[in-house]
Amino acid sequence: MKIRSLAAVVGIGLIILFAHGLGAEAAEVKVIGANPVKAVVQELGAQFERESGHKVVTKFLTGVKGEIDAGEPFDVAISTTSGIDGLIKEGKIIAATRADVAYAGIGVGVRAGAPKPDLSSVEVFKRALLNAKSVAHSRAGTSGVHFKGLLERFGIAEEMKPKLKPLSGDALVQAVPSGEAEMIVGTMSDIVAGGTVLVGPLPPELQLYIRSAAGVVTTAKEPEAAKALIKFLTAPAAIPVIKVNGMEPGSP
Repeated sequence: MKIRSLAAVVGIGLIILFAHGLGAEAAEVKVIGANPVKAVVQELGAQFERESGHKVVTKFLTGVKGEIDAGEPFDVAISTTSGIDGLIKEGKIIAATRADVAYAGIGVGVRAGAPKPDLSSVEVFKRALLNAKSVAHSRAGTSGVHFKGLLERFGIAEEMKPKLKPLSGDALVQAVPSGEAEMIVGTMSDIVAGGTVLVGPLPPELQLYIRSAAGVVTTAKEPEAAKALIKFLTAPAAIPVIKVNGMEPGSP
């Protein structure tokens, strides 16, 4: 009995020491991300924390490159593929760590219970915009630039000006639920994140896919934990989370 008790005590001691060692290795991974991937990264980041013991600290905004250029300390950057590729060329992201995370098309959203506009063709979509009292869109993001280009293409840019609500971040996501706008045209992941009813994607000939990629920042303080997080975000187990948040895994 004494030998068995001693073995149990030693075993418990080893477990405590092992756990202590894991705690000592836990890292704080700082992530800078573009707004369209916010919901995906927050949900998967929480899972990563539970499974790895690392802590994930996130910041989401439109201008990821500006934060990196300013020298803000981050371990992982997640932005449009063109943005990440540009940062790789500038030597600010480690090329070997680049990975496609997810992509989302541009869609239309309305308040729950409101009539859903027809998106079956270019002409009926144009008519829906003209009939809307107010339309929210990204102030400076890729989807907003594309949408404003469509208004010019349709020849209704001036007519739509008084109705437009250019917004960013949480203000854009909450524009329809809060009543600030009747309709939102934006990245489908932004529409879903706000609890707005997603009517559907734009007609195929008007569609643009916002592709998001990730990479480890060259000045990362926690490069190994950063690589582990990117691997987690791009693993097959991440696909259900990506899809439920209005995105698709990888790149189209």
